[in-house]
Amino acid sequence: MSVFRSLPRALPASRSAVARTYASASAGVSQPVSGVSGTAAPTQAAGVGNGEDNARSPPDHVMQEIADYVHDYKVNSEVAYGTARLCLLDSLGCAMEALRFPAARALCGPVVEGTIVPHGTHVVGTSYVVDPIRGALNIGALIRWLDFNDTWLAAEWGHPSDNLGAILAVADWLSRTRQAQGKAPLQIQDVLTAAIKAHEIQGNLAILNSFNRVGLDHVVLVKVASTAVVSHMLGLSRSQTVDAISQAFVDGQALRTYRHAPNAGSRKSWAAGDACARAVHLALLVQRGECGYNSALTAKTWGFYDVLFKGRPFELERPYTSYVMENVLFKLVPAEFHAQTAVEAAIELHRQLESRGKTSDDIQSIRIRTQEAAIRIISKQGPLNNYADRDHCIQYMVAVPLIKGSLDPSDYTDEAASDPRIDALRAKTFVEEEPRYTQEYYESDKRSIGNAVSLVLNDGSEIEPVALDYVRWPTDAQPVGHARRRQEVVPLIQQKLAKHLDGYFTAERRYKILDLLTDHETLVSMDVPAFMDLWIP
Repeated sequence: MSVFRSLPRALPASRSAVARTYASASAGVSQPVSGVSGTAAPTQAAGVGNGEDNARSPPDHVMQEIADYVHDYKVNSEVAYGTARLCLLDSLGCAMEALRFPAARALCGPVVEGTIVPHGTHVVGTSYVVDPIRGALNIGALIRWLDFNDTWLAAEWGHPSDNLGAILAVADWLSRTRQAQGKAPLQIQDVLTAAIKAHEIQGNLAILNSFNRVGLDHVVLVKVASTAVVSHMLGLSRSQTVDAISQAFVDGQALRTYRHAPNAGSRKSWAAGDACARAVHLALLVQRGECGYNSALTAKTWGFYDVLFKGRPFELERPYTSYVMENVLFKLVPAEFHAQTAVEAAIELHRQLESRGKTSDDIQSIRIRTQEAAIRIISKQGPLNNYADRDHCIQYMVAVPLIKGSLDPSDYTDEAASDPRIDALRAKTFVEEEPRYTQEYYESDKRSIGNAVSLVLNDGSEIEPVALDYVRWPTDAQPVGHARRRQEVVPLIQQKLAKHLDGYFTAERRYKILDLLTDHETLVSMDVPAFMDLWIP
């Protein structure tokens, strides 16, 4: 069957000339200019004359570098593996907490109710056994749902542990299939290696390349990173991995519409899971023989750079190693990361108000100094329509702890948001850029997420700014989840995980999971199915 659609035999007179010109141009034939006799004027449209050059160049260098890294780089960093251990358990804790919310649970399960896939992926916290594509969506969406898993901030933002949705789904399915065939399953050591590499791919591409500036969502990098590491897990060759990566780049990319005013909505909570699912789907297609596209990035007019990146090629600051996992940021409060230190400052200001015998009702005005990125993403005024709107509003995230001294996932619900004190404080809040915070945010040796919050009270007195920024390192000024405070974060992640597991499983099983946070050797030697079974009711 021809790939070209046939033109109709008869066309209305008003369209016939246009149609003839289109058909002729498509065939590479020059046509006379309408109304002019004599020799036809040559047409200069693409494809006219001898036709377009169909010689294929080697695969784009960016794609080859990623494939080389996935296949050839040996991770030797103890820091990276130790951080990956924390990341894995913290992320699954976030997934368990997400299951307390009906909207998150509604996304889980097979497409067709009642379907159970032989040797399939087990969805954490549920009894569902699904195919690895659906499993990647389910696990990825649960990890990301509460915006509480790890974070990477650079020219592009993101949450590299989102990739665990794809990694765990494929690892569990592959392992159970192998066991059914009498073969050895994958171990958690393999999962951590894949996680380190996925973090590195996503984070490295994010350092200098701003996808948000062109309106694209950062989950494009989840799709690319997950496709690369899943291809290797599936046993694809280097060239097949390049093909799969090219498929990820030519795939339709998500817009940031659902993350910003006035359209913020729950898709931002499952977009990463969707990217994980696409990654697994594309890798499986290539495994079955689907071809790749050598100039997926660089093709003139049709490639990613020209279509979606304003013609700019990617820039890379550093080689692919294990840098991103070693420096990733953990969240100890459920707030978009640009506001983490602002929330910590608000908690401290709540203490200061209490020490003066004051409450949030005594606040006349609030001033927040922050980075430019925070202003662009999470500074909002006017009505907040849903959970997703609220957890991406710095004014809301500061108001709540000023009122109650803490911030929890439940504080974004409709019920919590009905407290009139929150919007009253939002209306009193002024947000402005602190240029130094913006500068230090982008400096690779700092990666600062500075915020300063100050108050003026109704009696005219002022509470000095609580400033959490790079200048005060190595005190408690930087977010506790920062790499420079990694030792402090372990017991805090343990507390966070314990809270997320509360009410699930037996006490014995909860303690077994919590012990894995500090027992690296036991964790890495576990078979993947045995590990996943710990998280199944």
